[in-house]
Amino acid sequence: MEPKIVKEAMTDPAWIESMQDELLQFKRMDVWVLVPIPDNILPLTLKWIFKNKHDQEQTVIRNKSRLVVRGYHQEEGLDFEESFAP
Repeated sequence: MEPKIVKEAMTDPAWIESMQDELLQFKRMDVWVLVPIPDNILPLTLKWIFKNKHDQEQTVIRNKSRLVVRGYHQEEGLDFEESFAP
């Protein structure tokens, strides 16, 4: 069963391991640097997304956790000037 919130995921060791693997990817790929929040800037907030991966018989074979940014909380011109998508 896929947890809806982090509190639910933290009760299952398999989901905890999945979350740790996701955070380790940021460190391994060196793509995340924590910095102080500048004045008058609204920081991006994060959200965990949880999904089960299934085989052909619909048996859960892997728990997949993703840490995503809630970019929809920002307003152009107020929180940022430009935005680029790959």
